[in-house]
Amino acid sequence: MKAIRRFTVRPVLPEPLRPLGELARNLRWSWHAETRDLFQSVDPERWAASDGDPVRLLGSVPPRRLAELAGDRRFLRRLTAAVDDLHDYVHGDRWYQAQPAGLPAAVAYFSPEFGITAALPQYSGGLGILAGDHLKAASDLGVPLIGVGLLYRHGYFRQTLSRDGWQQEHYPVLDPNELPLALLEESGGSPARVSLALPGGRALHARIWVAQVGRIPLLLLDSDVEENALGERGVTDRLYGGGSEHRLLQEMLLGIGGVRAVRTYCRLTGHPGPEVFHTNEGHAGFLGLERIAELVEDGLDFDSGLEAVRAGTVFTTHTPVPAGIDRFDRELVARHFGPGAELPGIEVERILRLGMETYPGGEPNLFNMAVMGLRLAQRANGVSLLHGHVSREMFSGLWPGFDPDEVPITSVTNGVHAPTWVAPEVLRLGARQVGAQRTEDALSVGGSERWDAVADIPDQDIWELRRDLREQLVTEVRTRLRASWRQRGAGTAEMGWIDGVLDPDVLTIGFARRVPSYKRLTLMLRDRDRLMELLLHPERPVQIVVAGKAHPADDGGKRLIQELVKFADDPRVRHRIVFLPDYGMAMAQKLYPGCDIWLNNPLRPLEACGTSGMKAALNGCLNLSVLDGWWDEWFQPDFGWAIPTADGAGTDVDHRDDIEAAALYDLLEQRIAPRFYERGRGGLPERWIEMVRQTLTLLGPKVLAGRMVREYVERLYTPAAHAHRAMDTGAARELADWKQRVRSAWHGVRVDHVETSAATATAELGTTLTLRVRVRLGDLTPDDVEIQAVSGRVDADDRITDATAAPLKPSGGSPDLEGRWSYEGPLSLDRTGPYGYTVRVLPSHRLLASSAELGLVSTPSEEVVEAAGVLLR
Repeated sequence: MKAIRRFTVRPVLPEPLRPLGELARNLRWSWHAETRDLFQSVDPERWAASDGDPVRLLGSVPPRRLAELAGDRRFLRRLTAAVDDLHDYVHGDRWYQAQPAGLPAAVAYFSPEFGITAALPQYSGGLGILAGDHLKAASDLGVPLIGVGLLYRHGYFRQTLSRDGWQQEHYPVLDPNELPLALLEESGGSPARVSLALPGGRALHARIWVAQVGRIPLLLLDSDVEENALGERGVTDRLYGGGSEHRLLQEMLLGIGGVRAVRTYCRLTGHPGPEVFHTNEGHAGFLGLERIAELVEDGLDFDSGLEAVRAGTVFTTHTPVPAGIDRFDRELVARHFGPGAELPGIEVERILRLGMETYPGGEPNLFNMAVMGLRLAQRANGVSLLHGHVSREMFSGLWPGFDPDEVPITSVTNGVHAPTWVAPEVLRLGARQVGAQRTEDALSVGGSERWDAVADIPDQDIWELRRDLREQLVTEVRTRLRASWRQRGAGTAEMGWIDGVLDPDVLTIGFARRVPSYKRLTLMLRDRDRLMELLLHPERPVQIVVAGKAHPADDGGKRLIQELVKFADDPRVRHRIVFLPDYGMAMAQKLYPGCDIWLNNPLRPLEACGTSGMKAALNGCLNLSVLDGWWDEWFQPDFGWAIPTADGAGTDVDHRDDIEAAALYDLLEQRIAPRFYERGRGGLPERWIEMVRQTLTLLGPKVLAGRMVREYVERLYTPAAHAHRAMDTGAARELADWKQRVRSAWHGVRVDHVETSAATATAELGTTLTLRVRVRLGDLTPDDVEIQAVSGRVDADDRITDATAAPLKPSGGSPDLEGRWSYEGPLSLDRTGPYGYTVRVLPSHRLLASSAELGLVSTPSEEVVEAAGVLLR
């Protein structure tokens, strides 16, 4: 019979064991090995059955066992030590507290998903795992961050396969009371609430759950409350589910409700209010509107409020393709704002203008969340060097007149949280080499360029470690494969072959990620005969472990999975290639360490960063990847192999895949497998081990989330905090008025005359010319602008390809009789070959973060260009 109501019955721990509850509620246990070991010792069998979740464990331990532990002095000493260590970690000074004054008092970090632990399944893929690693690294560094997200009652989805290999989705209900969460409560004990106004007099209410991630509170908004109507209760049902209006309401709740939740949390706990708001992808972009509305309510006008909000906002884009951005019909957005809906104090047209694609190539009736995110943030970044370049190209329409390289989007390359992703066996090897504390600091805080201590680890130890991890993966794969085949309807008699799947002494390749088409799950199947030869090679076989989920609405991705599953089901190769369903954090933590090669073959440049290869590298796994994302930035032959790309504009799609698949097979056949199986005099693959050593020594320190968060603090959070402090009410009004004046007067700005002291079209290296310019400023003054000389090498179309900009100085205190201002400056010819220059006028104000911020620039007309002389060659 089915129950008509469900309760969560919490265990009552004996007094001496009460600290176990505190340890279970702080998610630091998910990356702290000693705390996990303590929980495992409570009841090893139940720990395994609870999938390593302390909350589930404590709910299942019999009272007799708890009473036994309450009298176990050795256990109680370990418990006291673990709790003392947690208190020291949470309250003691860390990296952030040792920095010079001026850092942000607090930073609010908004993301639609967070991958902290498998016990809190609120993530779908890389964006969520990155957000979780960001929080953990901020905790390790002592950064005063507040995370903000949504609590999805079904998470993303659980994946199984049908008998014929088709992905099937399952949505288990998650009860927050059974998760490592605490309800945020008002002082009287009632649940804290935030509410949004909806059209038609309705409201969307949400309560706030808090997940404690080390030092970091993560606020998760939950709309499944009795005050809501049925439709509103379902707003936070699934991650990336539902139609456009459902998604819009989720993003309004995340952004607008999230700011209100932060204000509530700070009021109730005394946590410092954030000076910086970090928008992780466009999903949370509405947070800027709520903050403007707060200022408008305090008497500031919209334009001034916009400047105040922009100053303290950081926007991170994670997508390299427009299709990856949420876009809504203009009318749908308009219906949810203004009188009778949300943010009634702001004109709907002003809200719409922030997100509309009002640039060449844009769709004028679509509201673009990333475009709004960029317009509401003074600082923006991509997540690898290459992705920063791609983002500047993709969003260049927002800054017309500027070359893509000058678009104000920088990059901070992602990193991964090593204590989460490094296998305990690898940690123990490091601790044996340099000590436990130094190992922990190296992996969490980082800061060094090299891990030279790796050089002292004997080859034998490295190779034995790698084999041990491979053997653990083989065991894990067989267990998961057996469960998968049982779900597909196979009987016990059909599964005997699984005992021979994979071999702990065979070169093992891992490929696991989401399954959109650009990641090319099935590129390895391009020439099936050749792949079979690699898998079944008599002396140098390879084996492949594959995992990944397609979005529930992506039938194309599901077909790719089915194609690979059917190949892996072939009795000839099924002991050498497997597909494991339900890819998630728990599987990943076994998969990364156990593989020798991590394969990544996206269409370049569509991988923004691709952090799975970083996690593998930290465990001594070598990367085999297309030069995309982070691998394009840090690839060296010491760390692995680069798959050549055939990404020319004229290359046929099928032909490109054929070329790149052939290159993949060649690398495996001719270079990778021979090196793995080649043995030196000691019976070890010395050249392979040296590559593992170099990966750990040189690549390890780069890929850390600690390095990433330190870069955010130094390059983005701290400048944003300083800008926020400078942008008081008076400064915000001043900047808004100045921008309005400059925009309305810019039509009167033009370059009237340009000349140099060069008499001929050739000059010698090292020559310095004098450049003289006359400009008309219309209703503006020299204080409103900067005149720049832009020079450098030129290509065949006379475009400057490596530009250097230098300001020119006024050469007179007043305009001439025709109203023109004179400027001049030196032009140094510091490069040989075809060389050119131009001049331009840009807006200039002390409160701008970038001279491109307004998207305004004035350059010489064709007539002025013709009169200015020729290129220097």
